[in-house]
Amino acid sequence: MSRLEEQLAEIAATDDPIIRDQLIVLAVKRQERRQRLRNSARRTLVFVLFVIGLGLLYMGYKAMGQSTGDRWPIVGGELPVKTNDLIMPPLGDILTSFGRPLRAGGQTLASLIWSSALFTLREAATGFVAGVVIGLAIAVLLLRSRLLERGLLPWVIASQTIPLVAIAPIVVIWANKNLGFLPWEWQKWQSVSLIATYLTFFPVAVSGLRGLKSPEPEALELMDSYASTWGQTLFRLRFPASLPYLFPALKLAATASVVGAIVGEISAGVRGGLGRLILDFAGKYTTGPERLYASVIGAAVLGLFVVGVIGQAERFVLGRRGQEAV
Repeated sequence: MSRLEEQLAEIAATDDPIIRDQLIVLAVKRQERRQRLRNSARRTLVFVLFVIGLGLLYMGYKAMGQSTGDRWPIVGGELPVKTNDLIMPPLGDILTSFGRPLRAGGQTLASLIWSSALFTLREAATGFVAGVVIGLAIAVLLLRSRLLERGLLPWVIASQTIPLVAIAPIVVIWANKNLGFLPWEWQKWQSVSLIATYLTFFPVAVSGLRGLKSPEPEALELMDSYASTWGQTLFRLRFPASLPYLFPALKLAATASVVGAIVGEISAGVRGGLGRLILDFAGKYTTGPERLYASVIGAAVLGLFVVGVIGQAERFVLGRRGQEAV
C-alpha cells in the first residue's frame, strides 16, 4: 500500500465528512507536491549523468586516439577527428580555463563569458518577445481568413529556407539604413534582435495556428450559443486551448533566438556578446583552443537556461489549468 493510500485509509475513519474531505484534498496536494519534487530530482539527475557521460566519452575517445595513433582499434582506419591537444584540448584544461584570467590581473574567462552571455541574452530576449508577438499575430490573421492561410502560410514556411548567414548581413544593413525615423537612435544590437526575431516567429506562428484551431466543435458551438463575438471566443476559448501547443513552440523559439543572436553578432560585428567572443577565440585558436571550447559551452548553457525558463513557465501555467503539453 502506498503512502497516499495509507493516509486516505486513516482519513476515511474520520467521522466529520467536511473535515474528511478537506484532509483528502490536503493529502492529495502533498502527494502531488512530492511527485513534482521527485520528477524534478529525476530530471536533474538524468541531465547530470548525461553531462558526465559526454565528458567520459570525450576523454575516452581522446585516450583511444592517442594510444592507437588516431586509428580505430582492431578494424584500423583513421579516426574522423584527430586527438592531439590542439584539436581536442584535455577536458581538464577546458574546465580550469574558466577560472584563469585572460591576462595578468584581468578578469577571468568565466567572468567574461558571463558578461557576454548577459549581453547576448538581452538581444535574444528582445528578439524572442518580438517574434512571439509577430508569430501570434500571424496565427490570428491566418485563423481569421482561410484565404490568407492558403496564400500566406506557404510564404511563412518558405521564409525559413533562407540560410541565416545569408540574410543576417541584409537585415543589419537594411535596419541601419531604413529605421532612422524611430524616436531613438538605432543600435547594432537591435539589428541582432531583428535577426533573432526572424528565427523566432515561425514556430510560434505555425504551432499557434494549430493550437487556435484545436478546440472541439462542441465548445465552439457552445460559445456561439452564448452569442459570443469572434474576439471573445478567441480570448476565452481558443487562446487557452492553444497553450499546450504554444509552449513547445516557445521552447524552440527561445533556442532559435539565442542562435540568431549569436550568428547576428558575428554578422553585424557587434562586440560584447557570445558570438563575437566565439569569433575572437576562433581567430586565436592555436594559442588557446580551450578558450573556444569554453565559450561554446557558455553558449550551450545559455540555450539550456532559456529553455529551462520556458519549461518552468509551462509547468506553472498548464499545471494550474490542469492541462498537459501536446
